[in-house]
Amino acid sequence: MFTGIIQDIGTVTNIVKNGDWRITVKVNALPLAGTAIGASISCSGACMTVVAKTADSFDIQASAESLAKTTIKNWATGTRVNLEPALRMGDELGGHLVSGHVDGVIRVTARAPDGDSVRLQFSMPPELARFIAPKGSVVIDGTSLTVNEVGERAFGVNIIPHTQHATTLGALREGDAVNIEADLIARYLDRLLPK
Repeated sequence: MFTGIIQDIGTVTNIVKNGDWRITVKVNALPLAGTAIGASISCSGACMTVVAKTADSFDIQASAESLAKTTIKNWATGTRVNLEPALRMGDELGGHLVSGHVDGVIRVTARAPDGDSVRLQFSMPPELARFIAPKGSVVIDGTSLTVNEVGERAFGVNIIPHTQHATTLGALREGDAVNIEADLIARYLDRLLPK
């Protein structure tokens, strides 16, 4: 489990495409000393397993499923990646409960300044529409965000200056692809309620 509070922006330094992709991500501020092989790290929203590490980098292995359902298939050397280690008991839950199980890839449909903030609008897949509500939570590239408004085919969020600098979201432009995870609680409520 994660919180959607990004702790570092890493950089892809190597990709080996033999069957599963083995990807090396260099960290900047994320401490890896206490990270065990087999630990989970959210990489732009996708829960990935650490298969090797050094003092300032770690390797993940992306399966065909991960490549099909996430933006990992678009990564190249130099790609910047939002990073969050798995939640530990007693950690502050600053965002919301996040599984790291990406629901799919969506696109930025509009970007506009709003004071010091940036308003981003995203396409809304029909199969996820019932999980996205105004003032509800959504995860974009691993970042916990509050939904501002919801239309028939799109929803919008506000990116404050801190989030613009602490995540990769500040660099997003119209047409860019991002990972989305719908709110976990909304999913379970939908499953429990009679149809």
